[in-house]
Amino acid sequence: MERDERVQILKDLIKINSANGNEIEVANYLKKLFKEHGIEAKIDAFGDRRANLTFDLGRGDKVLGITGHMDTVAIGSGWQHDPFASEIEGDKLYGRGTADMKSGLAAQVIALIELFEAHKINGHIRFIATAGEEYGTPGANRLEKSGIAKDLDALLVGEPTGGNVVYAHSGSYNYRITSAGQSVHSSEPERGVNALEGLVDYCLVERALFDDVKPDPYLGNIKHTVTIFNAGEQVNTIPDKAELRGNIRPTRVFNNDQVTARIKEAVEKLNQEQAAKLSFEILNDWWPVASDPDSEFVQSVLKDSQETFAKYPDHPTPELRTINGATEASVFVKHQQNLPVIVLGPDEWSVAHKVDEYTTISSYLAIIETYKQVIQHYFD
Repeated sequence: MERDERVQILKDLIKINSANGNEIEVANYLKKLFKEHGIEAKIDAFGDRRANLTFDLGRGDKVLGITGHMDTVAIGSGWQHDPFASEIEGDKLYGRGTADMKSGLAAQVIALIELFEAHKINGHIRFIATAGEEYGTPGANRLEKSGIAKDLDALLVGEPTGGNVVYAHSGSYNYRITSAGQSVHSSEPERGVNALEGLVDYCLVERALFDDVKPDPYLGNIKHTVTIFNAGEQVNTIPDKAELRGNIRPTRVFNNDQVTARIKEAVEKLNQEQAAKLSFEILNDWWPVASDPDSEFVQSVLKDSQETFAKYPDHPTPELRTINGATEASVFVKHQQNLPVIVLGPDEWSVAHKVDEYTTISSYLAIIETYKQVIQHYFD
């Protein structure tokens, strides 16, 4: 494709409002685009304008997965640039989702089309475009349950990294603990059961709950905190119910199942020793991912990214990185935890989700070429 056509595809995607939904419109656009270039894609629509899009290209014993999401976060307020006008100023293209991650998605699409038309698909590729990554991952979970990732040998995720090669990221684990009590007038608290007390006891335990966990060699210490606390409706009434929510960033050293077991143990102990009435519930369960930074796969991707970005002197030389954020790889590794995963895309994670979000056209074009090299070298 010519440069203008590559940029126009990204502009078209930005003009589609897929903030926390409406992936069906993005999927229809991509299906039509692929068909124009001889590729048949399948749309998996599952109601309320949500949809995934997938296809396989080529043959071979090894399967390389390439994945991106079609949704964006909410628009927000205070924009100086229309979030859906795809405005260009210099090297920057503005709009909701430009960085996270329609630029990465468009780059994946274009790389596959160009390789296909040049007859340079030299292995088995599975393209996976998903719905709802920004809130709950319903699309990825639906596909993972169908077995789409069970035979993958490696996975390339197109989230924004500025050309840096992210070889590991933490999981993300959200949970809720509810406490039951008995409501009475606050002038006679001894006649009731204050639901707050059980949660306060848990919060004190939670501070040191993971202190004995060893640091992960790639991701460091496990991150954990209580972030939401709700109880009571009236100041002169003992609350009969209360809840808290917490977020944890599991690592490969201490994974999601171990986190679950540790919290359950703490809750059961408080229920027995303090006569608390606590109930524990997992809300979201995204797993950590990690690849050996010295592996042939990681080093080959790093070399490809460095060589491509060297043609764009305004961009820093790509490096190996880790992040504490999660991606949909967290879903796809659920039943294949040793799956090699690379996160690689244009521009920096720091511009994602912000007002006046943007991608640089230069990094977008560089990532297209990088993806093409990565795909070919993986099978070589």
